[in-house]
Amino acid sequence: MADRAVTFETKVWEGDWRFVLCTGRLEKMIKSLNYGFNEKILYINNVKDRARVGRAAEKKRRRGVIDSYVFVEDMAPDTLAHFNMTQEDFKGGYYYSIQELTGILNCRTKYLLHMAGDAMVSNREKWIDMSIDRMEKDPSIFAANPNGDPQDVMQNLVEEEEDFYRGFGFSDQCYLIRADDYKKHIYNETHEASKRFPRYGGELFEKRVDSYMRNHGLYRLTSKKALYKHRNFPADRVRRAILYITGINLKKGGNIKE
Repeated sequence: MADRAVTFETKVWEGDWRFVLCTGRLEKMIKSLNYGFNEKILYINNVKDRARVGRAAEKKRRRGVIDSYVFVEDMAPDTLAHFNMTQEDFKGGYYYSIQELTGILNCRTKYLLHMAGDAMVSNREKWIDMSIDRMEKDPSIFAANPNGDPQDVMQNLVEEEEDFYRGFGFSDQCYLIRADDYKKHIYNETHEASKRFPRYGGELFEKRVDSYMRNHGLYRLTSKKALYKHRNFPADRVRRAILYITGINLKKGGNIKE
């Protein structure tokens, strides 16, 4: 039988760790994926108070929500060395990219499921097993995800299948990958279509992966039925406070308003 082990990972940073770790959001995120993961890891990236965030993460570990947590900065030097990269190579996109690369290098299972802290699957379709079925049979499927941006999916569509859309494109909001594919040195290519990514992100991880996939005829598989929402947490203090307090009030039910 093929190795179908999957690691779940998500990340927090200074701007969202309270929302993810001090409410029921993390539990809800994992539950929404409707899958029995072999390992669940939380990555902590670019926070001001390591001790405080670490205590919040430790509570989740003790409760069995996650198996472990990692401070990205502790592993970043080894990650950069493995990929022969420097912070400057990202041209402003270092903090948008270093966790993803660290998580890939640290992954101990064949498959890795990454979900951003501000993303959430909105229905409980069993898309992961179905995606692995296709990825086991077809090495040109380089990533799979639920549908979070129908317009982007249709713009990059190559072929419509019974349960999936197959096409170009890559997003770091949610992806299922074969980890070993991404441990290789694939991050130094460019493609004209990849210029669509925002300039503030510099030469970020998802842009580099998108370029590599397009240059080598590799595809993303997007579920027709599984959907996810991606909403940035509010930047202004008043709205952030309201969202955080609302999340705390809903803690018992494991929800945070979106």
